[in-house]
Amino acid sequence: MKILVLGGDGYLGWPTALYLSRKGHEVGVVDNFARRQYDLEMGVDSLVPVRHLQQRVKTWREVSGLSIVPFIGDLTNADFTYRTLREFEPEAVVHFAEQRAAPYSMIDREHAVYTQVNNVVGTLNLLYAIAELNPDIHLVKLGTMGEYGTPNIDIEEGFIEIVHRGRTDVLPFPKQPGSFYHLSKVHDSHNIQFACRTWGLRSTDLNQGIVYGQETPETSAHSDLATRYDYDAVFGTVLNRFVVQAVVGHPLTVYGKGGQTRGMLDIRDTQACVELAIENPPAAGEYRVFNQFTESFSVAQLAENVASTLAADVDIEYLDDPRVEKEDHYYRAAHTKLLDLGLVPHLLSSTLILSLARTVEKNLDRVNFDAIRPTVNWRSTSSTLDTSDPLKMARA
Repeated sequence: MKILVLGGDGYLGWPTALYLSRKGHEVGVVDNFARRQYDLEMGVDSLVPVRHLQQRVKTWREVSGLSIVPFIGDLTNADFTYRTLREFEPEAVVHFAEQRAAPYSMIDREHAVYTQVNNVVGTLNLLYAIAELNPDIHLVKLGTMGEYGTPNIDIEEGFIEIVHRGRTDVLPFPKQPGSFYHLSKVHDSHNIQFACRTWGLRSTDLNQGIVYGQETPETSAHSDLATRYDYDAVFGTVLNRFVVQAVVGHPLTVYGKGGQTRGMLDIRDTQACVELAIENPPAAGEYRVFNQFTESFSVAQLAENVASTLAADVDIEYLDDPRVEKEDHYYRAAHTKLLDLGLVPHLLSSTLILSLARTVEKNLDRVNFDAIRPTVNWRSTSSTLDTSDPLKMARA
């Protein structure tokens, strides 16, 4: 197939593009390099050096003999979006191209507005381009389990059957997003569902859990092909953060009580889930939702797992939670649809944690200790970045 990966320079987009290319698909990647600009703004960088996209594409061609076609531009520019779809003529579009960090969206008004404009407008432009150029294109959109929040009932896959005053209907599962970033994902879901219902588009919304891991068979083929390893308090995911902290001897920073429970999955399973969605497309007019995770862990469980695997005497520090969230809650979410399609999960193991630790040890000189502790306070409406200390804690 011809598959266009949006956000193809990013943490998940790049390895997914390589994976699909190796599987024999003709792959194009779209990016505006905004993720690299966030690093410059925040004064941080990926723990693992990341080559520029042109070098990555060149090295992949040399290593594999396969080509990936880059398109440089911004989805919020409708002309660019239409032009790219006309030129590449994809059969499927995999959409990673959004600002993905909840803390970044909560810094202040400017960052909240940017996140929602970037994410919602870019997706709207894409929906219009698909509808007008080729409604048969299958849109595979990366959503988030964070759309649901933490309700005191089981979370279903996208929809729930409601009985109310003697009548029954199947409705979208109620959304309780926890940040302006998660809200942007909810808006995306509503817009995509409306476009499918109204224009007969077909889309799979992959409500993804927290991804961990940094290496895949494709990225390991050459150092130029490596993907990001984010460990800072704004963009770093929890397991990646804990492993860096354990290796450098910093206390593992648990927010609040540590009872926050989330669905998680290995980066290799992200690739497999995208492939399964593409290989099993929905019907015209169908909007479907898959909950994309393989296991659930509380933050405290992850901290204890890392501590016992890497350094039994490492301190676990329970910080005042900078976020507005339940620190202890019920969490049980369905995630059977991808398993039914054939997903064989890579479950979290000490081997994976040790692999992450080796990656950290190889790049110890790149660890920025100022980036480790939380930097954004959800309760503030006017958090600002102090240029003299880019990751200073923002306070109300």
